[in-house]
Amino acid sequence: MKVKEEDIQQMEYLKCVIKEALRLHPPVPLLIPRESVISTQIKEYTIPAKTRVYINVWAIQRDPVLWDKADEFIPKIFIGSTIDFIGQDFELVPIGSGRRSCPGVLFSIAVVELALANLLYWFDWDLPHGEIKEKLDMSEFFGITVNKKIPLHLLPSHYMA
Repeated sequence: MKVKEEDIQQMEYLKCVIKEALRLHPPVPLLIPRESVISTQIKEYTIPAKTRVYINVWAIQRDPVLWDKADEFIPKIFIGSTIDFIGQDFELVPIGSGRRSCPGVLFSIAVVELALANLLYWFDWDLPHGEIKEKLDMSEFFGITVNKKIPLHLLPSHYMA
């Protein structure tokens, strides 16, 4: 027995975990730069025509104005929510938005859902050397991508259903 694609539709919490993981840890912190076509005003900022603009996804998705407890991992915030990667939900843009979003988003999310569901189905996961999850260092460092300063190591043990 294995988790199949049709099983995933019943796994609402798994989908919430993936959304929350991508909210807190987007694949790239800055989207590909855009160039403004015309001069525009956003709040008190004037953006002249032909200005290169970077979208800071990491900052948007951790903005306390948009998210309660913005720096905490709380997957249940997506239960019953219509916020999605696709569409006009600009508070959740881990892979871009609109015409310039990732063209493979539906495929890649389906692959992640299926892989994660199977990893959780077939294995129990533990921290090595008796480490305690509440004491894990979750700090990150920035570059083209955002990475954990200290890699996370887990020990799988085959789950016997």
